[in-house]
Amino acid sequence: MAEQATEEDILLAKRIIGAAERHDVPALKVLLKEGSANVQDTTTYDTATVSKSPLHAAIASCGKAEDGKEAGDEAVQTVELLLQNGAIWNDLSSEDETPGCIALKLGQKKIYDIMVEAGVRAEILFAKMEALGLGTNTAEEHDGEEATDEIAEDRPAVKKQKVSEGEVKEIQEVAEEPKLDDVSLDNHAYLKSELRYKEGILLDESDNAVMMDWEDQIMRRHAETINPKPGLKVMNVGHGLGLVDTAIQTHNPAEHHIIEAHPQVHKRLRETGWYDKPNVHIHEGRWQDILPKLIEQGVVLDGIYYDTFAEDYAALKEFFSEYVIQLLAPDGVFGWYNGLGADRQICYDVYTKVAEIDLYEAGLDTVWEDIDVPKGLHDKKNWEGTRRPYWTIDVYRLPINKFVK
Repeated sequence: MAEQATEEDILLAKRIIGAAERHDVPALKVLLKEGSANVQDTTTYDTATVSKSPLHAAIASCGKAEDGKEAGDEAVQTVELLLQNGAIWNDLSSEDETPGCIALKLGQKKIYDIMVEAGVRAEILFAKMEALGLGTNTAEEHDGEEATDEIAEDRPAVKKQKVSEGEVKEIQEVAEEPKLDDVSLDNHAYLKSELRYKEGILLDESDNAVMMDWEDQIMRRHAETINPKPGLKVMNVGHGLGLVDTAIQTHNPAEHHIIEAHPQVHKRLRETGWYDKPNVHIHEGRWQDILPKLIEQGVVLDGIYYDTFAEDYAALKEFFSEYVIQLLAPDGVFGWYNGLGADRQICYDVYTKVAEIDLYEAGLDTVWEDIDVPKGLHDKKNWEGTRRPYWTIDVYRLPINKFVK
């Protein structure tokens, strides 16, 4: 149980936040020797309770950037000092805003870019520590920015829901595994769940939108990038509504491989005639089980596309780091659905950069194409019947990956 804050603690927190708000760097340096960069100032009004951190306060006090004039050096130094002392890049205020959200809203591009870079550093560090099996509280020993459990709260699943890995609660060993309220949090639970095909949308049993038809333009462009001319050998992982596979067929591939793991989607593939199409090879099962067999058979592909559901970024990274590099032809193209953090602009920008870095480390260059999402997509009526909107930003960044030359 956390100890109740003393009057001295509360006063120190207010002084830290006040110094951050004034961009008083010398005072802030002294105060941070006594207190944390992650203190919260909570004020209760008649209708609501509002809380803010020093980082939120420092950025909010910059005000709106007018006529291209942004905050000065003192503001930048304040933000950098707070980050160096452990301020969390994706910490949420009571108004559900990260510090970067505030910078973006105010048009403070320089500070927004600092927040994006801080997020990239934190996520890369977090991933490396996870790989080494280290606890997140060890992060301060390696980097100025804290990598606490809160860093994980906005870590998204690759596919549409953008639910965080931090939302997945560890389930202690019990005689009978309890049923998940949200099957998108676990791939095995999702594959056992009931799907519903409705007009223009595929839903899982937790009302998560697996795929929606507004993505058609995006899928058609992905199909063009991995299959630019007739006679190529291509593969798609994750059929869903069949948008990208339908688009691939218009380019007359010599071989069209589809990997799909959900039994109900297999049924749909049969009903819609995919098993009978010439040159189409449907592989039933998880890609983790199918791809080693294809590699063993010596399969080489000109284009590969990845768009699974209920899998996190670690799965995507494993896919391109371990398998794409073995299956893709030297001049081939790899594409993937870039939905990382698409329910918040700063998260999208952070995870897009993280993915680009990881792809390069795997030997793949990235070219990005920006595609505007349909107007009106963010209207609530478009998301009626779904658990949550999985897309709230205006531009889709389409990745085109080729081997580094």
